[in-house]
Amino acid sequence: MSRSPKLLLESSLVAPENEIELVVARYREGVAWTGNVPETLRVSIYDKGGDLDPATVPRAQIRCLENVGFEAHTYLHHILQRYDTLPPLSVFCQGHPFDHVHDLHPFLRGLVAGTESVDAFRWLGFIIDSDDPEGCRLFVPWRKNEDGRKLALHGFCEALFDAPAKDWSHFYVGAQFAVTAEQIRKRSRAFYERALHLAVSYPDAGACFERVWDRVFDVVGVDPQRLDGELCRYLKPIRRVRDAPDGEVPPWHGDSAREEPNGHGSGEDLRVSPKGD
Repeated sequence: MSRSPKLLLESSLVAPENEIELVVARYREGVAWTGNVPETLRVSIYDKGGDLDPATVPRAQIRCLENVGFEAHTYLHHILQRYDTLPPLSVFCQGHPFDHVHDLHPFLRGLVAGTESVDAFRWLGFIIDSDDPEGCRLFVPWRKNEDGRKLALHGFCEALFDAPAKDWSHFYVGAQFAVTAEQIRKRSRAFYERALHLAVSYPDAGACFERVWDRVFDVVGVDPQRLDGELCRYLKPIRRVRDAPDGEVPPWHGDSAREEPNGHGSGEDLRVSPKGD
């Protein structure tokens, strides 16, 4: 017999000083993997698929949300609901995070063990990529952008930050990150309410947020010097990078990147300079 999802009164939650919360934005992905994270982590799953059996995730707190706004809506909803009761550190991820964050489990174990840390904000993943405000480099040729429309990142940033988009947005692909409560609360509730509204009303808001999550939390998440003049850097071996002729590696367009055999955690930096850059 399946159990009903655990219900929480958000205002009654008080986070211990050392607590870490894993916030999972699920549609219809399998999330039984959350049962393998360290036992001291609080696990919150936001289900937008409506078909999650609570018996498969007995440790998790499950909350059902309307299927709108992609992961950005989920993350911002969580921040607003928990604004005053956030734990010291929150890790935000997709229902199936591993295509973009292959080392999520070691990272979570490291946080608990004290061998990993987050000062304010930390992108998660292994692909650092860059896009222009109209998305001509990444968004326009993205395989899911069937009509090849441009991204309106300037208007999005004006609406959210009262400032235009930067010439280049440098970000880790996949919209997954860890951020401290202190850093989150450097922005007001009103700011996150505005962001939540944009998540469900602004065209292609999910892609816009993916490029600027660090700016949402008022930090620079990627030091441009780390890119060393390039627009894309792979932080682990990728077959399509290894096998491509020099200078012909295309920019990242959102396809899944599977880990190389024996490549787990190698930490190798593979830089590419896309054609035409």
